[in-house]
Amino acid sequence: MKRWLLIIVATLSLAGCGYNDFQRLDEASKSAWSEVLNQYQRRADLVPNIVASVKGEANFEQETLTKVIEARAKATSIQVTPETLNNPEAFSKFQQAQGELSSALSRLMVVAEQYPNLKANQAFRDLRVTLEGTENRITVARNRYIQTVQEYNVLARSFPTNLTAKVMGYPPKANFSVQNEAQISTPPTVDFSAPKK
Repeated sequence: MKRWLLIIVATLSLAGCGYNDFQRLDEASKSAWSEVLNQYQRRADLVPNIVASVKGEANFEQETLTKVIEARAKATSIQVTPETLNNPEAFSKFQQAQGELSSALSRLMVVAEQYPNLKANQAFRDLRVTLEGTENRITVARNRYIQTVQEYNVLARSFPTNLTAKVMGYPPKANFSVQNEAQISTPPTVDFSAPKK
């Protein structure tokens, strides 16, 4: 009888300590992270097609294309594992590489606006729409990941579940941050000069 009482007390104390919530939220964050990676891969897969369609434009800026190709190579070369989520330095490197690819692609799209033949190319327009949709999917996936990590981190830092986090080894998880906070808080400059022909 005493043995059963101890088992019941142990079960109830584990249920109240948040252990199961840590398991649930840890799996939810891994799942959300997998979706982020899926969308980043989708974008990386689009880049060769975009570059190929742009290369057809005779005078297109070679430097812009080179930056896109290099940024894609860097972004896809970083090996991402579940441990990346718990390593702020590795997470930051991955985030920076993806940010560089986003920036290079944005620059490519701005430059492409200056080429009427390219803008009229149906294949390029389709790729551009697909890229825009993918960027939206990335935003949605990142937001889901941010929410699940927030829930996990609140649990890891709140009493009494923070005690469980310390005992069981559940540190707070890294989350997405803005790499260029000062730059994005500055209003953009608008240039109304005539585009290149």
